[in-house]
Amino acid sequence: MKWAPLVGTLVVGASLLTACQPSQEAPAPPPVRPVLTTVAQPTDSVIFGPFAGTVEPRYQSQLGFQIGGRVVARDVTVGDVVKKDQRLAALDPIVSRFDLSRAEAELADAKAQAENATATEARTRRLMEGGNVTQAQLDAAVARRDTAQARLAQAGASLQKARDQIGYTELHADFDGVVTQRLAEIGQVVSPGQGIVTLARPETREAVVDIPETLTGAMPKDGLFTVVLQSAPEITARGRVREVAPFAESGTRTRRVRLTLEEPGPAFRLGATITVALERSTERRFILPATALLEADGRRSVWIVPEAGKPGEEKADDRAGDRADRPGEQHVERRDVTLDGTGPDRHGRVSVRTGLKPGERVVVAGVHSLRDGQTVRLADDRN
Repeated sequence: MKWAPLVGTLVVGASLLTACQPSQEAPAPPPVRPVLTTVAQPTDSVIFGPFAGTVEPRYQSQLGFQIGGRVVARDVTVGDVVKKDQRLAALDPIVSRFDLSRAEAELADAKAQAENATATEARTRRLMEGGNVTQAQLDAAVARRDTAQARLAQAGASLQKARDQIGYTELHADFDGVVTQRLAEIGQVVSPGQGIVTLARPETREAVVDIPETLTGAMPKDGLFTVVLQSAPEITARGRVREVAPFAESGTRTRRVRLTLEEPGPAFRLGATITVALERSTERRFILPATALLEADGRRSVWIVPEAGKPGEEKADDRAGDRADRPGEQHVERRDVTLDGTGPDRHGRVSVRTGLKPGERVVVAGVHSLRDGQTVRLADDRN
């Protein structure tokens, strides 16, 4: 049995190798996930809006010529301030002058015809008294006299019309105002009544906004809105709803709302861009992005990142296997919440009524990849 010593040596060597192997390694802890967070801040008010709009006049008129013709002058442009009776535009007066000359000539002819017919009627009447003409001849002379006088009156009216049309070749302002739109240019041939300029009264200004049709039902009709000038947010005014369009625009599905501005400053010029909103008091709640909400297992909850040393952090030692002790790494815990509403609003936010405390840090991204007690790294703070 010369192989016996060799076998014993191999057995002893295998035993030594087995003794030298390390024990089975423990499972690796879950990876540290970076998360985005925000600080829960309570609010006791709700804001309807904001909505963008412009400052527009309540009263404005589109002015045009009473006659047609070719535009030869346009004295104003958009933004000009005009006074009452100031000339705005003019038409070529040549055709109107020809009409005036013809009317004057027709009046002179009618006047001569009337004088001749009157004299003929007078002579015929004297001859009738002497028995030299018949009654029929006198009646014919009277009829010619009446016809001539009617033509004279008609010619006089035509002359007055021609003179008025000479005045219609110039367009004048009916009131003090501001030009908000120009609709014709020099050289353009326009028809009677066609718009040339739009003139607005600046003393009564309104805020005009387009609000989605789905939100107009929740808009308080008697609320006092805050109107902010976008070019200077520190300048504000108040506005009340005066008119809501009865129908929505077919393309945008929005309704036009007009708010009367109460004592607006001079900075609220016509055409200025504004922002309109209404703030109302409500029960205290927390506004969070909809991405912070976790809906699973019939629960609505959020992930809370407790501050270092607060209760709830110690239980992560047994689950994660390694307490987060590096800067920026903490643990999360799931917290059930109650919403004030059924879902996110049009801005993608949810309103939390209960379950949160002021100043708590809430995870707003990556909520579906976390588990209770998991170590996370605060990748970004959004306050």
